[in-house]
Amino acid sequence: MGKIAQTDLGPGQVFISADHQHQYVLFSDTRPMISHLFMFWCFLYSDIIMLTFPDSEKLVIDLTVQSHKPHFIAVHCQEVGGKNYEASMAHVDCFVKELLSSDAMKEYSRARVYLDENYKSQEHFTALGSCYFLHESLKNIHQFDFKAKKFKKVVGKEIYSDTLESTSMLEKEKFPQDYFPECKWSRKGFIRTRWALADCAFDLVNIHLFHDASNILAREKSPSVYSGMRQKALGFVLDRITDQRFEKVPYFVFGDFNFRLDTRQVIESLCSTATMQTVRVGDTNEVEKLIFRESENDRKVYVNALCTHTIPVIFHVLSELLIYPYSEDSSQGKQYMDTRCPAWCDRVLMSATAKDLVLKPENEEKYLVYDNIGPNVCMGDHKPVYLSFRLTAGAGKPNANKHKCCNVQ
Repeated sequence: MGKIAQTDLGPGQVFISADHQHQYVLFSDTRPMISHLFMFWCFLYSDIIMLTFPDSEKLVIDLTVQSHKPHFIAVHCQEVGGKNYEASMAHVDCFVKELLSSDAMKEYSRARVYLDENYKSQEHFTALGSCYFLHESLKNIHQFDFKAKKFKKVVGKEIYSDTLESTSMLEKEKFPQDYFPECKWSRKGFIRTRWALADCAFDLVNIHLFHDASNILAREKSPSVYSGMRQKALGFVLDRITDQRFEKVPYFVFGDFNFRLDTRQVIESLCSTATMQTVRVGDTNEVEKLIFRESENDRKVYVNALCTHTIPVIFHVLSELLIYPYSEDSSQGKQYMDTRCPAWCDRVLMSATAKDLVLKPENEEKYLVYDNIGPNVCMGDHKPVYLSFRLTAGAGKPNANKHKCCNVQ
């Protein structure tokens, strides 16, 4: 495919590849798209960092399910086990089992849970988790077997963890090592599953792209070096899910894209009249921090490698739109941390063909909701986002119910 513009996209944008072969619609918090006929509620839920605050997360999931009453729920998790995954991973399965047995989930008779927990395998470990819950009223739901290249009926509840490489019901890849900043492994990659329901076939892709490891490095140029890394990794995923190995179907990609504001442009805009002081480490002469001072007042902006002071205060007015970085103090559910510029890291991206699955007339706009979850509750440093919509039966392809992609077993 052609190049993606080397910028981190803002809310509500559509982008087209340079060769005009691929068009993608990007949902964000400010401009929900509009949809069309309906058959089943679908609920796509992105970026819950499991076991950071398991009680609040489980409660918020339960309340969200009770509120929307979806028939098909997809939950994509990044950083399964939390940041201290070596100590916490043992509790992940308990969290999932409690969720499955909760009152809110009792009508979901089928489930597929895929948890990448094998942190000892650095070349494969992504810490991604993809969880799917199907309401008992849904009939004839099928999932694609990527090895057998056919759909299989979904029956019962199954949990897969530890080593997912041997599971043929999904595709999981960690990004190549030379994609990573300084070629150092971290928990970044994607998981793809394929589903057939309501005479529609579509892919659901869980993704985790690279973060800004250093504010100082992110500020050096515009767009930043990290933006280029994210562009490259996103292109890798889109190439993989649209290549010739399998028939192309509509797809939703949702997870932590780590899309950020352009740090250099933000600082230049906020500190246009300020003078910059560079503070270096004595032994190595490395830049430790940058200090921007305005002569006519006492305002300062400090830019450390892992901290950008004062900027979250400036962005407080956008608190309903920005879902990162929130405080990880369980008593500070509405408070930003001062580690990064606030950003829209978590998105639901869809192909142009997937848009046909959710289009609806203007008078049915209430059936499509794009929002974040837990605005007043500590959910970790990200507020999860979700897309809720009615799925149009047979949409996305003419005669989808007769299409060869839907051959089932």
